[in-house]
Amino acid sequence: MTTTARPNISLAHGDLLKLKRWNSCTIANALEQVSTADPLSLVNRDETRDFMPEMGPMVGYAVTVQITGSDPRIKQTQPDNFRLYREYLAAQLGPKIVVVEDLDAPACYGSIWGEVGANVARTLGCVGTITDGAIRDLDEMKNAGFKALARRLAVSHAYTWPVRWGVDVAVFGTRIKPGQLIHADKHGFIVIPDDASGRVLEAARFMDDNECDTVIPSARQQQGVPLPQVLEGMNTAGVRFAANARARYDRAGEWK
Repeated sequence: MTTTARPNISLAHGDLLKLKRWNSCTIANALEQVSTADPLSLVNRDETRDFMPEMGPMVGYAVTVQITGSDPRIKQTQPDNFRLYREYLAAQLGPKIVVVEDLDAPACYGSIWGEVGANVARTLGCVGTITDGAIRDLDEMKNAGFKALARRLAVSHAYTWPVRWGVDVAVFGTRIKPGQLIHADKHGFIVIPDDASGRVLEAARFMDDNECDTVIPSARQQQGVPLPQVLEGMNTAGVRFAANARARYDRAGEWK
């Protein structure tokens, strides 16, 4: 297992904070302009649930772990795993999002997360988790300032134990590699590819302005304007929106 994965491109902390000003949908719009990646490969295919939407978006670099909660023998056969997993978390560049693949899915026997786990991870520079398993101690996790996107809640930690870490994981239908930059909120999560990390913030600002200046005003019918004229205005605004993007980004609306 890998214990030294770090992001290929590290953004300034101020830029990471600015990315949190936008929701994940705006980030997706931006990436379509500045990345050659297939947009379907960057987002969760299956539905996630944000258990702390009031905390807003989270942005961080993926640290990964695979867990199981169904085997009562695993703690005895692999007693050092939690210690080694925490050492892995501590060694990676932050801010970090712990991406957890529950190997028991779709069954759920328990949660690796709770009040203790959230406080430990927060101390080690992790801002939250994306887990296709469960979380518990919901209020205590929020009190620790640790955000969670998960599949469900659970009562017990059961026999939950880390099995492998620092490896590629599959969560909510999407494969995540250690060190990838992730933006997540109540809509789901999106991976920011290396080829776009330096431009995504500028593109988010531009595309939001582009919408506000073209297609959104045209969708608000003014009193007394005939409907055919409204529809024509929408078509014209759509053309302007696309033209603005093409003029700004040479790969607007295109990807490999």
